[in-house]
Amino acid sequence: MRPARALIDLQALRHNYQLAREISGAKALAVIKADAYGHGAVRCAQALEGQADGFAVACIEEALELRAAGIRAPVLLLEGFFEADELPLIIEHDFWCVVHSLWQLEAIEQATLSKPLTVWLKLDSGMHRVGLHPKDYHDAYQRLLASGKVAKIVLMSHFARADELDSTSSEEQVAVFTAASQGLSAQVSLRNSPSLMGWPNVSSDWVRPGLMLYGATPFGEGQAIDARLQPVMTLESKVICVRELPAGEPVGYGARFVTQKPMRIGVVAMGYADGYPRHAPTGTPVLVAGQRSQLLGRVSMDMLCVDLTDVAEAGLGSTVELWGKNILASEVAAAADTIPYQIFCNLRRVPRLYCGV
Repeated sequence: MRPARALIDLQALRHNYQLAREISGAKALAVIKADAYGHGAVRCAQALEGQADGFAVACIEEALELRAAGIRAPVLLLEGFFEADELPLIIEHDFWCVVHSLWQLEAIEQATLSKPLTVWLKLDSGMHRVGLHPKDYHDAYQRLLASGKVAKIVLMSHFARADELDSTSSEEQVAVFTAASQGLSAQVSLRNSPSLMGWPNVSSDWVRPGLMLYGATPFGEGQAIDARLQPVMTLESKVICVRELPAGEPVGYGARFVTQKPMRIGVVAMGYADGYPRHAPTGTPVLVAGQRSQLLGRVSMDMLCVDLTDVAEAGLGSTVELWGKNILASEVAAAADTIPYQIFCNLRRVPRLYCGV
């Protein structure tokens, strides 16, 4: 069998969830949208159920998958509903629902519901993606209460630049949120992974850890909390061919790398069809036979090449860690000019194997 695989450490996942609760002192929704950022939503939810205060997904399709797998904990729909006819399903399965637009509010007012909803009312505090305008926020809150169709309201917003610690944007958004929600009696949810890790003074009754749940940092520069995160996914494969090349020989498509001296090259069963970033350049770190080395040349669909020259013990069949507990996903993402969110979510084709159950 092809040796490429992703090892998912569920004990590390539980550790990171507890860390999020510890540093926030708040209740925490584990964000497992996009198939738990490529880690497997059902298995991650099963590993966390019993300790998680709830889960957050993007849409009802993702939520229904959890219910079908037997997950009974609260599940928040981060994008709310897309059509009013989803409301009966939301009620049937007891989902929590974000309301971010006036049309959603109107749909709730007009709907016939068998029991009241739990609504997370989203304010656009400055990101300008989705969320109610500050001038509409008080009125929307009062309309939801007056409808008789809502059991509980949580006030929420989302930061646009919390991963930029030198930016004043997050503080400005907090000020907008505070002004817009003044006088409203409800719990608050403002903090996702970047704000959990980088903005400890932001008050939040509920937090929404996503990336940090999987042991990766959203920051380009290291933060103190990084050392306490445990990477959950280890993407690995093996050397399937070894080439001895003299100086002056090209390696891979486009001859993007040419040997400057005699070198040992290892060909690894891993490529961009597996989700490894195609634009990762020569020099991107890898771990071969327990030693740090580097990627060489252009990543192919199914294979890539690594430097074995100074790893004498490495050879045919040697294990290669592409990212994981030794080669951090954030290192690989930075080298490829992308973000760890994307490389996790791009994972495909490789089997996921779970440990720490």
